[in-house]
Amino acid sequence: MDILAALRQEETKLQKQADAAKQQLDTVRAAIKILGRGVASNGEPIGKKKRVMSAAARRKIFEGNKRAVGKV
Repeated sequence: MDILAALRQEETKLQKQADAAKQQLDTVRAAIKILGRGVASNGEPIGKKKRVMSAAARRKIFEGNKRAVGKV
């Protein structure tokens, strides 16, 4: 077998391996996409907003805690 034929055979073998790896990569990426829906890159759920409390509500809680601590 000459060198050129051996190189072509090796090229074919490597191309098959590359195709198989690409298919596996596509499968993994599809799984990540499916499992990652609704989750940001930092792992936090998307769409879950922080609750915002009004100043009046914070004041009521503060006053209630102040009274509770004074009774103990």
